[in-house]
Amino acid sequence: MSRGPVFDELVGDGATGAERERLRRVHELLLAAGPPPELPPQLASTPDFAAVRRRQRRTLKRRAFLLVGAALAVAIAFAAGFAIANHRGGETPAARTVTLRGTSAAPQARATLELLPARRGNRPARLSVVGLPPLPPQAFYNVYLVRPGKPMASCGTFTVSSSSQAFTVTLNVPYAPAGGDSWVVTRTTGSGQAGTAVLRAA
Repeated sequence: MSRGPVFDELVGDGATGAERERLRRVHELLLAAGPPPELPPQLASTPDFAAVRRRQRRTLKRRAFLLVGAALAVAIAFAAGFAIANHRGGETPAARTVTLRGTSAAPQARATLELLPARRGNRPARLSVVGLPPLPPQAFYNVYLVRPGKPMASCGTFTVSSSSQAFTVTLNVPYAPAGGDSWVVTRTTGSGQAGTAVLRAA
């Protein structure tokens, strides 16, 4: 059995009286407490700061790549949305465009007929008009496909409320366009007849 430190050997004759008694009490408390616990193995070696720095650099690079990728994705989405929004306001591009000019019955009128790609066998058309005068009740404008040289089929009807206000109407061409086709807009009364031509293909 090992002998613990002896107070008199440690202190010697350097302290006397109350000072010596105080040191003795401290010495006894230390003996009662015993030696400190051993250092855990995980604390026996110092951290590898170089490895920590490498991990931090890898994390920073990974975050930087993610931020750059997110910024590119946002930029691409913005550019695509801008291009779509500015492509005729999101409208379908025309496959063919026909310019119509007013006849002597409506010399100030003009229009553009845009044939759109076919959808499920139907071929929609977009007619933009300005300069046609309003018509009396039970009268309307009729758009005809002309082939060959005569109105063949109605593509739709419309009315106008003001000759100075441009507007666009969607129609339907019932036949696949062929070479030599033309279009005419007529002023039609309640009889249903083709009526007077007000716009012809230029």
